Amino acid sequence: MINPIYPCLWFDGQAKEAAEFYGAAFNDSSIKSENPMVVIFELEGKKLMGLNGGPMFTINPSISMFVTCASDDEIELLWSTLSDGGSALMALDQYPWSEKYGWVKDRYGMTWQVMKGAPQVSGPKIVPAMLFTNDQYGKAEDAIRFYTSIFPNSNILSLSRYEPGESQPEGNLKFGRFELNQEVFIAMDGPGSHEFAFNEALSYVVECESQADIDYYWNALTAAGGQESMCGWLKDKFGVSWQIVPAILGKLMSDPDKGQRVMQVVLQSKKMDLDRLMNA
Repeated sequence: MINPIYPCLWFDGQAKEAAEFYGAAFNDSSIKSENPMVVIFELEGKKLMGLNGGPMFTINPSISMFVTCASDDEIELLWSTLSDGGSALMALDQYPWSEKYGWVKDRYGMTWQVMKGAPQVSGPKIVPAMLFTNDQYGKAEDAIRFYTSIFPNSNILSLSRYEPGESQPEGNLKFGRFELNQEVFIAMDGPGSHEFAFNEALSYVVECESQADIDYYWNALTAAGGQESMCGWLKDKFGVSWQIVPAILGKLMSDPDKGQRVMQVVLQSKKMDLDRLMNA
């Protein structure tokens, strides 16, 4: 059984607006479902959730979306669209690792790394990328090995480390790619001082078919220094946020007869209890 994993982006009432904005930026996009709290949408086959969570958390560059573009025209159009109302973190230009690359913060605070590359080599077009900074600097490879030890159908695809004589400590991770439940992720160590860290504004949702799955992921991800939160949320030992939820939760919350009762159970819960939700 493959438990789907996908990013959740936290907005202050702008989830549908943002989903439509991103949909205009990518050729293959659609909104799959929506309610006042949540919008589920797809970009180039990548499932994402937009959550209207309020002003409590703000998206930052600690987790970005890495996008591989096949041509100059494609990358320039995508850059132009995403940067409208936003700002460049790294200008679209030639760099040692790419003939054309840029990092942009869009009008909603989400950041995107866009790079020209060969799709058949790069794999999925859109990949979540985690930047390990400040107290977490130097822990990117440890995180990859931690996550791939937990999730089935996982592989470490590539690890590029700093070599002796380079500007950063030998062995720290320049760039790593890995799979969890057949979803591709990127992790990097981010040198220097940064004014951001992992937070709840970008989390990973894990959909579970059974209570056994919920228990397994909850216990594994909170182990060795992780933190339990409310409503199925947790932080792992690296500070990355996860939502461990029943796959049926959206259907239960949309039920006109029991949706409100289900919501009350969610709000009162730390780890989700599937029986309580089903019987609400």
